[in-house]
Amino acid sequence: MEFVYDFSRVLLATCRDVLPIIILITGFQLLVLRQPIPHLRRLLVGGVYVVLGLALFLAGLDKALFPLGKIMATQLSDPVFIYGTGHVPDQADWTAYGWVYLFGAMIGFATTIAEPSLIAVAQKANEVSAGAISTWGLRITVAIGVAFGISLGTFRIITGTPLYLYILVGYLIVIGQTLVAPKSIIALAYDSGGVTTSTVTVPLVAALGLGLAGTVPGRNPALDGFGLIAFASLCPIIAVMGYAQLMHWRVQRSKNKMEKRNAL
Repeated sequence: MEFVYDFSRVLLATCRDVLPIIILITGFQLLVLRQPIPHLRRLLVGGVYVVLGLALFLAGLDKALFPLGKIMATQLSDPVFIYGTGHVPDQADWTAYGWVYLFGAMIGFATTIAEPSLIAVAQKANEVSAGAISTWGLRITVAIGVAFGISLGTFRIITGTPLYLYILVGYLIVIGQTLVAPKSIIALAYDSGGVTTSTVTVPLVAALGLGLAGTVPGRNPALDGFGLIAFASLCPIIAVMGYAQLMHWRVQRSKNKMEKRNAL
């Protein structure tokens, strides 16, 4: 009965959140475009599926993903696990948290590979590029970027260094890459950074950051627990443009070698 009550509450909240979108689209279709709604029955059935799916997903986040991320962060940063004793030092030794960095990287990679938004973008990029951009190649590149970003973000939480320093340096790198990267990949790289912060990645990453900040000595969840999602958005941009630059350099080197051979 408790689950039924909680799910009903989430379902009502989801209907309330989706209602403005329905009103906006319907209003434009009927009042601005002045066209009948095509395939009305199919759209209604699909809308019901969307609302139910969102409600089930949000209920699953509350019951499983958020607690899972917090429990894993708490266990991995437990002083007994880290230092071998129950003694909690005044300041954390960042070198003792290797398992936390590894877990952050692995959870970032795994959630990004499963991210529906990234799958959709990778498939469309493959279509419009006539196969030049590999679907799996893009997904793995973005996932590696997220993995590095989450690992770096956990390092920031443990050491307590200011977030703005990492973000400032990161975007300076992005600006520099934007100036020299192949123009065809720049927009896709920026979009790839945005789609990583979606339905699967955000709940686990946010819970990981809050759980870690709540157990590391000298850290405050309100001040240090957030910011991992910023790393998950920034680092994939660097990774995708870096991958494109590497591929462009390899192609140019192959062309130069072929030209030299032909000249000889």
